Amino acid sequence: MQLDIFNDSRDVMLRNDVLSASQQYDAAGARRALQALANEYPEDDVAQVYFGSIVNALEGRSTVLFDRHEAALQARQALSQEVQPAVTHVFPRKSGATWLAPLFLLAARWAEASDAILRIASWRRIPAPLCWMTEARYRLDGLEAAWPLLVELAWLSPSRFDQLLSRIGDACIYTLRRNFDTSFDGAGDIDDLAWFPAWILTEKAGLAPLFKQAAPSRPNAPARAAKVMLQLLSLERQGRHHELLETRRELQALNTALYAAYMKTR
Repeated sequence: MQLDIFNDSRDVMLRNDVLSASQQYDAAGARRALQALANEYPEDDVAQVYFGSIVNALEGRSTVLFDRHEAALQARQALSQEVQPAVTHVFPRKSGATWLAPLFLLAARWAEASDAILRIASWRRIPAPLCWMTEARYRLDGLEAAWPLLVELAWLSPSRFDQLLSRIGDACIYTLRRNFDTSFDGAGDIDDLAWFPAWILTEKAGLAPLFKQAAPSRPNAPARAAKVMLQLLSLERQGRHHELLETRRELQALNTALYAAYMKTR
């Protein structure tokens, strides 16, 4: 009896469809693929159990923080007892922990999220994992430890930075953000937030040592402006007036609104 390669690999193809949609966090696509697998291979109980846990976790994802301790505890237990073993069973070995990172965050498992993100190549240059790591760092160690990553995220992805600020609800950042929104004369859109780190230094020069630890993933004007602000603060302390004037002109060329905010405090 000859082997029909198409028919005998059909179950593998259907499993791969579920896996592919799951890896992309496509809950609806994963559910459709899982239903197709169940329709053609109803006896495949193992796939139904493992993939079912993963798809259920995707469908239950939310960006809203838990409002009750019991809800967070239930999410942690489900992640540990059902989802994590399922991911280990069906995902490629190196990608499972990475895929779990945002679910770890939602379940408030900050250390495990951090460990998973560190397995992502160049995570600091990619908006999503940088955002995940920034939140994990904030939850684990507080605002001071998170500042360098917050700065990098503002430069790399102002929209994700905005979403993260809303999610963590830090009182200090909220005050700074409110003052920035009312005083910074920018374009009036979300991309203005890329200038937020440089603007902060006009208000809180004491954050300079933390901001020096930030490294832009790609050169852009807002990142350059923050570096120029750090140079200005250093030149002011040293009393190097000639260089100070030249550097002020560089800041003005980069962004007149930022320059105005800087000069208002001088």
